[in-house]
Amino acid sequence: MTKKELLSEQALHIILNRLACELVENHRDFSDTVLIGLQPRGGFVLNRLRALLGEQGFERVDTGLLDITFYRDDFRRRENPLSANQTRIDVLLENKRVVFIDDVLYTGRSVRAALDAIHSFGRPKEIELLVLIDRRFSRELPIQPDYTGQRVDAISSERVSVEWQDEAEKDSVYLLNTTHERA
Repeated sequence: MTKKELLSEQALHIILNRLACELVENHRDFSDTVLIGLQPRGGFVLNRLRALLGEQGFERVDTGLLDITFYRDDFRRRENPLSANQTRIDVLLENKRVVFIDDVLYTGRSVRAALDAIHSFGRPKEIELLVLIDRRFSRELPIQPDYTGQRVDAISSERVSVEWQDEAEKDSVYLLNTTHERA
């Protein structure tokens, strides 16, 4: 397996700052907006964006975490049972502007599952999608992001891996080639 760095820590920080500014531009004071991280990986992006928004003076932004494990259409098809993550949404979403936040948009299946799961918390006025990485040529469903950090063209044998300092040595994005090289 080969590993190629797509985004350095500095580039990732710049992209996150741009995404935070785009959110401010479109949601003003965030009074009717809720940012929802799709568990597990979207929570990392949400935490970084929330910190950046706080630095810009937006300390009171409603946020939450949404687990989509049992809303996925493939959760019963896996060899090993999936374990659920925590859902934490402490605000009613009725008539709110919701922004789903995730690290990588690949097939669109996770977003479809999130659309199913979110209605347990009310009917939002609108739902937008913010992704750090958009793998635009791999979509199985007609889902497109409203906010995109970086577009990546990757073939099916490649995987995009977002690593955060919280769990790895540094913030970075890698392209992993999973095909076996032959000598």
